[in-house]
Amino acid sequence: MDNRTQRLIIGVIGAGDASADGRKNAYQVGRQVAERGAVLACGGLGGIMEAASQGCFEAGGEVIGILPGATAASANPYVTHPIVTAMGHARNIILVQTCAALIAIEGGYGTLSEIAIARKIGKPLVLLDSWTDIDKTFTVESAGDAVDMVFKLLDRGSLS
Repeated sequence: MDNRTQRLIIGVIGAGDASADGRKNAYQVGRQVAERGAVLACGGLGGIMEAASQGCFEAGGEVIGILPGATAASANPYVTHPIVTAMGHARNIILVQTCAALIAIEGGYGTLSEIAIARKIGKPLVLLDSWTDIDKTFTVESAGDAVDMVFKLLDRGSLS
C-alpha cells in the first residue's frame, strides 16, 4: 500500500506586471498557502506569480510553475517544480485543472481567461483586487481573507 498523501494544490493567478500592493498581497497569500500545508501552483513567471512563489518558498512550501514556454529557465527563482508546456496561453487550462481552488490577484486578460476556465469547470475561485462582477466568485479584501475563503470553500481547514 502507498503511504504517500496527496497535498492540496492552491492556484494563484494574476498580473505579470503587478502593483506593489498586488505583490505584497501575493507574497502573503503564498506564505499562508505554505503555512497551511498546501502546494502553490501558478504560471511560474513574474509579478503576482513570482511574489506568491516567493512567499510560499520562503515559508518552506513547494511551488509548481506551469510555464508557457519551452524551457524551465523562464521560471521565477522560487519555482520548485517547473512544468514546461510550450503551449503559451493554452497552459492556463492546465493550471486551472491542476488546482483544487484558485485565488486571483489583480490581472489582465490572461487572468480573466483563467477565471473564465475556473468558472466553466466549477473550481472555487476567490478574487483579491481582481476582476469584479463575475458570477459565483468571492471577492475579499486581504490576503488572509483570500486564503481563509479558499480553505472554507474546500471545507478543509489546515492540512498540517
